[in-house]
Amino acid sequence: MAREFSRTRRVGQQIQREIALILQREVKDPRIGMVTVSDVEVSRDLNYAKVYVTFLQLENDAERIKEGLKALTEAAGYIRSLLGSAMRLRVVPELRFFYDQTLVEGMRLSNLVTNTIREDKRRMAESGREEDDAAPDETTEDNA
Repeated sequence: MAREFSRTRRVGQQIQREIALILQREVKDPRIGMVTVSDVEVSRDLNYAKVYVTFLQLENDAERIKEGLKALTEAAGYIRSLLGSAMRLRVVPELRFFYDQTLVEGMRLSNLVTNTIREDKRRMAESGREEDDAAPDETTEDNA
């Protein structure tokens, strides 16, 4: 049976956990605020790591997101040194931070679906139809 996870994936998951702890406990820059590490992609040679982060409470503020990414980039050396002491790796990857929009986009799509359902129910109520009446009847009298 083949391995389920490659070494780079396992290292990426461990780096994700460690960076999350470091950001929570060690980094005190107010520009960063509350940040979540959503994913880490490590290169095959383990020299580079793309760290995808989401800033809580800053979903729509592009300027503050840029400031947060700049602060993370400036603190990358410090985070890397703490990461090196927390993990047993011969080479600690160079960290590159990117903003992950999947959480924000998922919330936006969820709101769109919720609003559409609410609007459909409102229209049905206005027209006097109920939800059960909206579906066509599957039985026909042509079969008799």
